[in-house]
Amino acid sequence: MWQATVETLYMTGISVLITFVLGIILGMLLFLTSPGNLWANKPINLVISAIVNIFRSIPFIILIVLLIPLTMLIFQTMIGENAALPALIIGSAPFYARMVEIGLREIDKGVIEAAKSMGATTGTIIWKVLLPESMPALVSGITVTAIALVSYTAMAGVIGAGGLGNLAYLQGFQRGHNDVTLVATIIILVIVFAIQFIGDFITSKLDKR
Repeated sequence: MWQATVETLYMTGISVLITFVLGIILGMLLFLTSPGNLWANKPINLVISAIVNIFRSIPFIILIVLLIPLTMLIFQTMIGENAALPALIIGSAPFYARMVEIGLREIDKGVIEAAKSMGATTGTIIWKVLLPESMPALVSGITVTAIALVSYTAMAGVIGAGGLGNLAYLQGFQRGHNDVTLVATIIILVIVFAIQFIGDFITSKLDKR
């Protein structure tokens, strides 16, 4: 049980970190290339938007199957917690990117215009205006995404990725050990509640409204 918990925390932690970075990059590109923004470019925006929508719409269990060649190329195996990472990241980054875009759209346009009028470069606007102003929304979004990732790790576990999902299915469900399934479920719930608590706490500290 302890090993399965560590595997679940490992898969979730690594996926959240990489998803946070990739999601912000994709979300920022979606925002900046949209009409009326700093890098307004409709064709590029449509391409990025289409990629995000496609991967956001594929059910996770199907995405795992579709990414088998990529996973084999990187890890030479489909078994274990590392093998679940490509599907976890590719499945969650587009989802988070949309949340990043929504957070950026909520920023007062006047703040951006004021920065531009003072001669701020695009890089300065991104680092000094867009990211700080949207940070409460970004943290809130990654909290929701992290909770979704916990459920994704449980699904990945069913097909051999390890973690609590794998333990609950193989040792609990298939062998009729309902106590194993129950304890694994309780631990997953504790992880989810902990993520939500930490996310809400950080968001409240960042939100200056």
